[in-house]
Amino acid sequence: MHPAFSVIFLTTLIGAAQGLFLALFTVQSYAAFKLLPAPDAHAFYGQGSVLAVTLLVLGLGASFFHLGHPERAWRSAAMWRTSWLSREVIVLPAFMGIVFLYGLAHWLDWHPVLMTLPGGLPVDPSAILGVAGTLLAFALFVCTGMIYACLKFLAEWHSPLTVINYVLLGGASGFTLAAAFATAAAPELVSFLAGWAVIITALGLISRAASLYRNARLKPKSTLQTAIGIKHPKIVQKTQGFMGGSFNTREFFHGKPIAVLRGIKWFFLIAVFPLPLLLLLIGMQGNSGGLVAAFVVQYLGLLAERWFFFAQANHPQNLYYQSIA
Repeated sequence: MHPAFSVIFLTTLIGAAQGLFLALFTVQSYAAFKLLPAPDAHAFYGQGSVLAVTLLVLGLGASFFHLGHPERAWRSAAMWRTSWLSREVIVLPAFMGIVFLYGLAHWLDWHPVLMTLPGGLPVDPSAILGVAGTLLAFALFVCTGMIYACLKFLAEWHSPLTVINYVLLGGASGFTLAAAFATAAAPELVSFLAGWAVIITALGLISRAASLYRNARLKPKSTLQTAIGIKHPKIVQKTQGFMGGSFNTREFFHGKPIAVLRGIKWFFLIAVFPLPLLLLLIGMQGNSGGLVAAFVVQYLGLLAERWFFFAQANHPQNLYYQSIA
């Protein structure tokens, strides 16, 4: 498939925002049970939410560059009963709203006790918003991943690993960003957040490696014979049927040589996983620059990973349009 940079930025930016929010609420949950020191609500939760909302807005803005008629974008939510894209369009603004309200509650120090759980644990509005935001974050991961995983004719995407990778890679980038952010907002939380970033990044490596292993061993169900309806055992294609390019050749094929795909694959495998892991471990020793570098390197790697994700999917129509001349 042809990788669209608008979708690449959309999925990587909102994925990092989802992971960042999950990191914020994880800290709040641990602090509520006295397992972590409570950070300054205004500096950590409030400013962290602003950062998450900013990433979400940037990702949403990038998505509009993929639309032929942006003014009709609202119509994309109409098919929510059957379309994962429509469900994503609904869940994304809902998640954005919850993250905004969550940050606002902490920013304004609005923590009235609404109820008390068994054991004396108080529940305030930020806790309820945090639970709602967590559910929406995972729902958004599922919706985004299922847009691609539900396509049976694209075997490289049609796997539970697609959704799992979206969850783990988004979570890894978000927790890495949270660790870098904590160096300024809550230094006492750096080791905790960096430790979780290491764990999620390692799990992401296992999951992404599994998907690469699976995809490398896929056998196409269609052949050149089935593509054009001719059963002759020997068919040689001399031309694609056009004097020049077409929508089919532009939108369903990346147009890059195999060497480029291999280079990008090895780049993202190094930039998303081992290099950030090394920088995270360095950052846990008190080097704040290592944590910032870990996020920057990992995000650049995720851009390459998402490009490869789209480019690796081989549309069946490429059997017919595989030859240019």
